[in-house]
Amino acid sequence: MTLIRPTAEAAGASGPARRPAAGRAVALLVLVAVAALIPLLGPRSALDDTGEAAAPGVGGIALLRAALFAALCVPVGELFAARLARRVPGAPLEHAPRSWAPYAAAVGFVAALGLASVVATGNLLPHHLSDMDVGGLYQSRDGKLALLEVNAFLAAGLCALSRRPAAQVWPLAAVALAEALRAHPAPEHGPLVGSGLTLVHVTCAALWTGGLLHVLRMLRAWRASSEAADAAGAALLGLYARVAAVLFAALTTTGVWSALRRMPPGTVLDQLTATSYGRTLLAKLVLVTAVAVLALLARLRLRRAADRLSACVPARAEVVALGLVVAVSGLLTALPLPIRWS
Repeated sequence: MTLIRPTAEAAGASGPARRPAAGRAVALLVLVAVAALIPLLGPRSALDDTGEAAAPGVGGIALLRAALFAALCVPVGELFAARLARRVPGAPLEHAPRSWAPYAAAVGFVAALGLASVVATGNLLPHHLSDMDVGGLYQSRDGKLALLEVNAFLAAGLCALSRRPAAQVWPLAAVALAEALRAHPAPEHGPLVGSGLTLVHVTCAALWTGGLLHVLRMLRAWRASSEAADAAGAALLGLYARVAAVLFAALTTTGVWSALRRMPPGTVLDQLTATSYGRTLLAKLVLVTAVAVLALLARLRLRRAADRLSACVPARAEVVALGLVVAVSGLLTALPLPIRWS
């Protein structure tokens, strides 16, 4: 009896454990597929009946840019969450989850390389190697920024694999800066202001999205190591929530300001439904509103619930919504800019 019972208990314990793990893997694959379909299929619905024409291959470009944004969020979030964890008394820092930064750097490198090939082909998707003018990348502003992102992700991956992974903050900062400069070319009115707003927006978005993802991964690793880690996990989630409130304020301010710079106040309502950029921006606003509601629910559970870690439930949904926001943001950067109606 003593030999059979533990075996049966072990089987009973491992059975349900495997099922949730398999369920989580399937759910992750579905979410990745949905996030990939948004930039691929989004241009068609966004451009419908607008009279606008997008560049060839806009779906592929949007997918590459969404992958680049996601690859930026993951390592930035890991560094951010690890810094917060060091401020939590009694945190089991030795039980940290495995870093995803090297994989993110690889994804970012491939995405940046794909975007550089697009620039080398005159902002068109290349069909043959002969279509690309690699040497021309060094002669244009967009080409230099594309090469900077390729090299920055390569450096970030090497730093992530080194003994000092915190050093990857510098190449990651270079990627964010390159994106801010790329989004606002010199002919634009007030390009430095636009680049500054975009830099703050991209940085805050990466901290918020990647930070929450890694905080939840840390809580899971800590809880598996010891039941006593629940208090430290709740403290970490509360600390993140306070910083996230500041990030949300900065995101909202820079996002609204950037939108008003591209769509004059008197035309915003019309362009939100009449242009592809406005429609995609409206979809992003809806998703961000959903994220804000989920964040508020998590914060309320942290304050009032008997089990403070029950806040992880809306926080997980918040991560999913943030992933969709990243996908929509990739689409937004590939669509034609809004019309400057006077």
